[in-house]
Amino acid sequence: MSDGLTIALDAMGGDKAPDMVVQGADIALERYPELKIILVGDEARIRPLVEKTKRLKAQSPEIVHTEKAIADEDKPSVALRQGKGSSMRLAIDLVGQGRADGVVSAGNTGALMAIAKLVLRPMPGIDRPAIAGFFPTRRGESAMLDLGANITCDATNLVQFAIMGQIFVRTVLGLERPVVGILNVGIEEQKGNDSVREAATILRGMTDMPFEFHGFVEGDDIPAGTVDVVVTDGFSGNIALKTAEGTSRLIGQFLRDAFRNSLMSKLGYLLARGAVGQLRQRMDPRRYNGAMFLGLNGIAVKSHGGTDALGFANAIGVAADMKRYGFIEKVREELTNGRLDRPDEQPTAVATA
Repeated sequence: MSDGLTIALDAMGGDKAPDMVVQGADIALERYPELKIILVGDEARIRPLVEKTKRLKAQSPEIVHTEKAIADEDKPSVALRQGKGSSMRLAIDLVGQGRADGVVSAGNTGALMAIAKLVLRPMPGIDRPAIAGFFPTRRGESAMLDLGANITCDATNLVQFAIMGQIFVRTVLGLERPVVGILNVGIEEQKGNDSVREAATILRGMTDMPFEFHGFVEGDDIPAGTVDVVVTDGFSGNIALKTAEGTSRLIGQFLRDAFRNSLMSKLGYLLARGAVGQLRQRMDPRRYNGAMFLGLNGIAVKSHGGTDALGFANAIGVAADMKRYGFIEKVREELTNGRLDRPDEQPTAVATA
């Protein structure tokens, strides 16, 4: 890979690109001063924005010019056929060529997964890469996968997600022996479809792995932090993610309405302002921005398309941490030691939203 720590950014991906991307890169350099940034996109739009920054301007980042960008509404199949030369494709290519250690994009999720899978290729022993993200819990943070890359999954897919997920939290969160659970409609062993029951049976038999299998968990176990890694298919995972994001915004709106309700409530806000600020920070989705594509031969991170510069900076930080802690190498090592063979191959269902 590249010398040092280099991250390629799809500067044209996201609702507020390229401004948000450039500003986010500048913020990220405060936390990661050793980070080298490569911006991919329309240089005529990017260069003036770089000149307005402090840390990024001092680095004089490389800009890979292209005026072509993948639209949010493009289907993954269209992006694969017509996306060559786009800012997203060129940024991913930099990782594939070894010029960058990772790529971050706030663009089209389905296109990013499809192109990353084509260019970076899945690791040996992984049939379907998965999207993983962090959830705030009463105990701290937990990881969940898949969040939308694979709409339907069989038992082997779920077991592979469990292996990748526990490696991820051990690498990034520093947990020595994480607890893994499978999201289900109940905790009883007979509950759920054939895939989740078979996956649970396989995981219960993997006694020599460096994680503990808790069994089944339900939706309310996610915010409770019952397990460190929640495993599910992309259909359920994406619904859970969007529900959590919507609930966070709803609670925030309820609090604002309550404190504006009367003069007494406004005075109460002044007294509780510090606590409200802590709550707002704890629930801020920007803190958890940056979904990881696990199972690829390279680091790819998806930022929320509607995030701001701070949120995008956190997504860059996720990619940087994955490289610094050797996530790819650790996944390869554990897959080699405990690789699962599967007799069949099924097509991957890639999310389009």
